[in-house]
Amino acid sequence: MKALRGRVFLLALAIIASSQQAAGADAQSSPARDPRRSGFEFMGPSTQAMQKDDALNPGMLWVKDGEALWQKPAGLSGKACVSCHATAASSMKGVAARYPAFDDALKRPVSLSQRINICRQQHQQAEPLRAESQELLSLESYVALQSRGMPLAPPADSRLEPFRQQGQQLFTQRMGQLNLSCAQCHDDHAGQRLGSSVIPQAHSTGYPIYRLEWQALGSLQRRLRGCMNGVRAEPFAYGAQELVELELYLAARASGMPMETPGVRP
Repeated sequence: MKALRGRVFLLALAIIASSQQAAGADAQSSPARDPRRSGFEFMGPSTQAMQKDDALNPGMLWVKDGEALWQKPAGLSGKACVSCHATAASSMKGVAARYPAFDDALKRPVSLSQRINICRQQHQQAEPLRAESQELLSLESYVALQSRGMPLAPPADSRLEPFRQQGQQLFTQRMGQLNLSCAQCHDDHAGQRLGSSVIPQAHSTGYPIYRLEWQALGSLQRRLRGCMNGVRAEPFAYGAQELVELELYLAARASGMPMETPGVRP
């Protein structure tokens, strides 16, 4: 009887050891879950449904306008975007995922909206579109839509590194009368509540986005300026290098996450 009990005990130990080894192997073979979460994941079901359905997503109204502007001649050259770039679905695929990018002539990074205006001035001989204008947001959202579902892929360009580092410094720098930094909210307290709103991780995967608060589409720079106002700091002007540097750092921070343009947020 004792011998039988001994054999049962040894068998039980063998099963436990085997289970632990299997669990360890599974843990090693399974990739760690990415802790980054899109702002989409912090939204309620109704807002998520609005973003997922193009027939309900208000941002698609700007996308449709952008599609029309893509084919519309502008400036003294009489050229349209389609004249040089042909079909956006093929020529613009993945382009927005790589911005901001370094501009050889300016010797600094430019955002996607700035690139659109550079093209207008240089190739269409047209006036640049005003920041946050419906026309510029429409073209930017139409171009960005062609990268929807693709991973953000900031350029591996060493010339961008000093600007990216400056953007990171701005992200962690306290500012305004409230003496808060972007990182304090979006790194240290993401997932907690500020009033009735959940604090997201602030990944730039859905811009331009339609915000229910704005009842309009808006750029990432508009959102950054809004945050600066929220901490009672003087916001940088639209197009300021500091905002482009912040965009550059946020793109690196969200690298590999899928694009969602046009996103919908509360």
